[in-house]
Amino acid sequence: MQYTFASRMGKTPRSFIREILKVTERPEIISFAGGLPSPALFPVERLAETAKAVIMEDGPAALQYATTEGHLPLREWIAERYHSRLGMDVSPDEILITNGSQQSLDLIGKVFIDPGSRVAIERPGYLGAIQAFSLFEPEFLGVPLTEEGPDPAVLHAVLTDENPRIFYGVPNSQNPSGITWSIENRHRIAEEIQRSETILIEDDAYGELRFSGDQMPAMRSFLPDQTVMTGSFSKIIAPGMRMGWICAPHEIMEQIITAKQGTDLHSNILSQRIIARFLADYSIDEHISKITDAYAHQRDCMLAAIKEHFPEGVTCTRPEGGMFLWVTLPDRYSSTELFKRALAENVAILPGVPFYADGGGESTMRLNFSNASEEQIWEGISRLGKVLHQYLLAGTTVTNN
Repeated sequence: MQYTFASRMGKTPRSFIREILKVTERPEIISFAGGLPSPALFPVERLAETAKAVIMEDGPAALQYATTEGHLPLREWIAERYHSRLGMDVSPDEILITNGSQQSLDLIGKVFIDPGSRVAIERPGYLGAIQAFSLFEPEFLGVPLTEEGPDPAVLHAVLTDENPRIFYGVPNSQNPSGITWSIENRHRIAEEIQRSETILIEDDAYGELRFSGDQMPAMRSFLPDQTVMTGSFSKIIAPGMRMGWICAPHEIMEQIITAKQGTDLHSNILSQRIIARFLADYSIDEHISKITDAYAHQRDCMLAAIKEHFPEGVTCTRPEGGMFLWVTLPDRYSSTELFKRALAENVAILPGVPFYADGGGESTMRLNFSNASEEQIWEGISRLGKVLHQYLLAGTTVTNN
């Protein structure tokens, strides 16, 4: 049988992480490749109690079809959280509950991207966004990241010369680099976007997971009419519940609601009610504090292990929050080759190549510290350090095909 598929499928990469995770499922492998929160920090017992209460008390309503926008008490909580955490006044009507932040990206793509539309994105950028947007056949325009955030001069040129529909970025503990945009950078980026017709897509998946430094203002506070924010409960409650949201101006929200109705009518109402009840019955700040304390310790362990075991010439970021740090090898070395060599020693990394929508990144890699114990971090980085020493000292280089 000869199947005829839509042309977009040939232009959409498979999830690099999901493919690698298949390889790293063996129990003997220490994996820094995924983007997984720590399962030890999932509030399993409290969620079990909450789920039972929701089923027993709200049974029919929790199992029935629901509105596209989502459970109102949950949207009200998100709006109030924006006010208490970021000082933003947001109406629940500006919030739509989605099946995880990945659906948020899909809906944004449906609303804004036509084949050939220009999409600006951080370089390196979140590969989940690259994959979601690729389905709509855009032309990606990379904006290099500095230690302060996106390069304002490059963004100015991109906005002026290319007039992209959207600019996607992760201002807090960026995935994959771990970089948090500085306050100066946020002001400059806002000024550049304000002079354009481009919509900023502000992915705030890691905003609650901050270990050090001051709370940064949301880009939406500078650009209320030009910003679409996305958020997620995956990092602060549990990813398996698949609950995220979009916060957007009313005119944009109307289009997104229409797109969602054509996709799945509404997000899982049972999960929405369980999360809303959980947030009402328990202190989310206490729970987030527990998560951030654990992740800060794991980050510090990984940085200490890297300092002890990695050879000179290999550098890494020091994230102020989130779940990842970014490692750069000397230019002539390949993290894809390193992945193969490390896997032979039962340790997995994520090469940086898929984070570059326009190519490049051969000498970079992302390491996840949130889903490994202190013992696994020290052992895994020790193994990786030995592989790095052997690879770099051998003097051989391999480039990606």
